Amino acid sequence: MSLYPLFADLRQRAVLVVGGGAVAARKIDGLLRAGAAVTVVAPALEPTLAALAAHARIRHVAARYADEWLDEVSPGGEKSNGGDEPSGYWLVIVATSDGALNRRIAAAAQRRRVFVNVVDDGTLSSFHVPAVVDRAPLQVAISSGGAAPMLARLLRERLETMLDDALGPLAALAARFRARIRARHPEPAARRRFYSSLFGGAVADLLRKHQPALAEAAFEAAVQAPAAPIAGSVALVGAGPGDPGLLTLKALRALNEADVILHDRLVGPGVLALARRDATMIEVGKTGGAHSTAQERIHALLLEHARAGRRVVRLKGGDPFVFGRGGEELEFLRAHGIGYEVVPGITAALACAAYAGVPLTHRAHAQSVRFVTAHCRDSLDMLDWRALAQERQTLAVYMGVAGLETLRERLLAHGRAAATPFALVENGSTETQRVIAGTLNQLPELANAHRVRTPALLILGEVAALARTLHWYGTPPLGGAPGPSLRHAA
Repeated sequence: MSLYPLFADLRQRAVLVVGGGAVAARKIDGLLRAGAAVTVVAPALEPTLAALAAHARIRHVAARYADEWLDEVSPGGEKSNGGDEPSGYWLVIVATSDGALNRRIAAAAQRRRVFVNVVDDGTLSSFHVPAVVDRAPLQVAISSGGAAPMLARLLRERLETMLDDALGPLAALAARFRARIRARHPEPAARRRFYSSLFGGAVADLLRKHQPALAEAAFEAAVQAPAAPIAGSVALVGAGPGDPGLLTLKALRALNEADVILHDRLVGPGVLALARRDATMIEVGKTGGAHSTAQERIHALLLEHARAGRRVVRLKGGDPFVFGRGGEELEFLRAHGIGYEVVPGITAALACAAYAGVPLTHRAHAQSVRFVTAHCRDSLDMLDWRALAQERQTLAVYMGVAGLETLRERLLAHGRAAATPFALVENGSTETQRVIAGTLNQLPELANAHRVRTPALLILGEVAALARTLHWYGTPPLGGAPGPSLRHAA
């Protein structure tokens, strides 16, 4: 179930809780901390709730539930006519052990367009109460959509250890100074940089040391300090082969600091979803035979946004320095005086081989690896085929789907054995990964039979036979008869 995350302001707003036991008490505790006006309908209350009722912290109706309670305009006020109008209650929480009653309350609430949560029954609930990491006023809410509450609680426990207690006072300080910060830094990019330097600097450190007066003074000084001129910059970031989990921590930080992201067509939605929500996304992919962005246009966009003082991320599939034109883009940036940095990514050869269970080197069978691009006739004509056809090495061929027949012919012509194993990895490291395995003499026919499409990486060499026995991700390899098995190295 896909839920829309929402933080509700319940201050002085009426909430109805049905049930007076320990489960209800846990829910009511959170409601009271949020400032809600809680009415509890139950024949009796457990001791904690009874004490709250005695001190007028909650309103207790000592009765069994009836649908009429949902028709109140306000607690103790007049009722609406017939229950067809919205209830005076903003939320209803059902905490009883009676399944039939729970279903009845849920149906009645939903008819009245009131959000209802039936504890531990996601199918009856129109809203879910998340597990919360509380660093007030900062809160982190975690929900599994009702599918696995214990998993949400486990994640909450982990986050509790990661988020220190200084975050709450830091957020409170930021709230107090917010208007002054916006006036001092009217441009969003400059404001984001100010907050980034502030939250990671002396103010946070002083709060961790429980020195709030000094922290506030440091905050005040930072707000009053003259604004430094904004210099744009470019980060050349490798997005890896597809699995968002393969992003480096530095790449993730760059995505969260970016004002503008220029990304390749093959950078998947899972990676892009990790970027700042308000970053400007510009696709600048290149596609053979279809719409593509010229490299000169990419250069112009990098220059335009960097000169405007923005943090630009040039996000490339794999690694920017492996067949990614990263060197050309850095040369351009340097020539125009734009600051830059490079964040390496896991290149396709490493990731596709790993996710296919193929070691690129093996001490008994492959002492070297060659990275080769074969996306067009010109690139094929420039290759040293005699060297590529040598044994005891692994070839990792990028962008070679369209040239597989030529590749086979030239390797065979220069002495590579027809029985040399290959593994062709399509959409490597993603949920749609496929591995086609066979031998060099079968290569183009098997690729055509299985309709292999880009992006796909070819691994050719004796080690590729291990794709059949060492696969661990996705479905087993497809293809013809297995090639010769490898001896295990001593």
